Amino acid sequence: MNTLQVTVDKAHLVTIGEKLYAESVELVRELVNNAYDADATHVDVTLADDKIGVSDNGSGMDFEGLKQYFKIGSQEKLVKNKSEKFQRDRIGQFGIGKFAALTAAKTFEVDTQKGDFRARVIFDKEAWNASQSSWELPLIVLPQDPDRGDGTVVTLTRLTKKFDRAQVERRLIESVPLMDPDFDVVLNGFTLLPRRYQGQKIPVLEGTPFGVIHGELVILPASSASALDFGIDIRVKKVTVKRELFGMETWGRAMTRLRGEIHADFLPVTSDRSGFIVDSDEYKAFEHMMTKVMAEVRKALTHLAEQKYGRKASRVLKDALERIRYSLVRHPELSPFGPIPVGEEGGVGGSAVIGKKRGKKVNEEIVKEQIQAMPTKGVTDAVRDSKPKKPAVQSLTPNAIVKKVKFGQMGISCCIDSFGWDSAECFTESSVIYINRDHPLYKREEQRALTMTLHITRLLAQEIALMANPTSPREAFEKQSQLLRDALGEKEGSE
Repeated sequence: MNTLQVTVDKAHLVTIGEKLYAESVELVRELVNNAYDADATHVDVTLADDKIGVSDNGSGMDFEGLKQYFKIGSQEKLVKNKSEKFQRDRIGQFGIGKFAALTAAKTFEVDTQKGDFRARVIFDKEAWNASQSSWELPLIVLPQDPDRGDGTVVTLTRLTKKFDRAQVERRLIESVPLMDPDFDVVLNGFTLLPRRYQGQKIPVLEGTPFGVIHGELVILPASSASALDFGIDIRVKKVTVKRELFGMETWGRAMTRLRGEIHADFLPVTSDRSGFIVDSDEYKAFEHMMTKVMAEVRKALTHLAEQKYGRKASRVLKDALERIRYSLVRHPELSPFGPIPVGEEGGVGGSAVIGKKRGKKVNEEIVKEQIQAMPTKGVTDAVRDSKPKKPAVQSLTPNAIVKKVKFGQMGISCCIDSFGWDSAECFTESSVIYINRDHPLYKREEQRALTMTLHITRLLAQEIALMANPTSPREAFEKQSQLLRDALGEKEGSE
């Protein structure tokens, strides 16, 4: 039987390494993670114009370890997937990083010590390519250095590519296990710290047929939201492989508030660890579960946004009601409630928050309460009727904002709620003024507290002017204008 000998061109190994690592900065990340796999607790990275050094205090390598290290495509880390001392989940898999390093430097040097063995191996790209007959690398056995201890120093010299310090720092923070309590990395004299976000934390713990998904997502305060680096870090063996959005790109500005990390050690990664094998069953199960997680996160974001809006709307509504009452005190002839007492205890009208209302009959309760307090003089027939008609608004949403303002023994309620973008911007039933937050004009004016206050004050003045049963539209407009003149002007005695 005839046979064919399979050979590998050494130059292709460098080419493969170059294809595997799209960015040179990934080479530094690979060297640091190798130190982590070797049980290092401290790694020193030095970036200079002409060289890169990565020094660690890990287990180091003996002669057999060096042979294994330079074995192409070594499976050792797959077979022995736990480190010896700390039982860490080893990050490296493919054993080709040192060949990739030769795409950014002409010389790759390893100086390692383990116990009483110390040696230096020099991997020179030009000499290696020139030697067609053998693949031997020069190994120099050195005297043991008792002051140094075990560990490895990798040095890249005669650099052919530039390394930006800020870019290296950012990538190391993202893609090395800085959260591990027994592992720290120093870059040019500065200790790198893992990212920590402040905000509402959402723990994640979900199961799949292939393993557990766990981590923590953080909803940042709106003031801390940023369009830079948003998304979720997906980590495999404590290392960020990729930042994913999971549909957040459709959330608008809300997506800039979400950060965090998810760990899924069972996910298969590409050879350069820059992405996932997305057509694998593992990734499909992961993506399915994350879709459910993100739906819950979206609900939490919406709830926070509603809480913030509720606080803002409540303040604005109180201000608008105070302005209207102030104007009515100055112009009692415009009041549909009769003369309004001046100097009541409790400030402006004794206004009090009714709060968020729930239930299908909430409007009927509000109307009954207001009808009992309202006089018959100057009010509409609907209010004067002792048997009110069934309200058109049967129920409010959980996010409704309701406030009541008193005029002596009388009062009205104002409710801001969602009634649909194509509904009226405001309307009145009995003594309840409804303002539609879905109306396009309201949406435009709510962006700023001042314009929102002006808008709500205008609507309140409009509805109160109509309560007085004007004889013509012109009379209603004039009453509204008179109310607004003092409501939106400077109050007497104010600075």
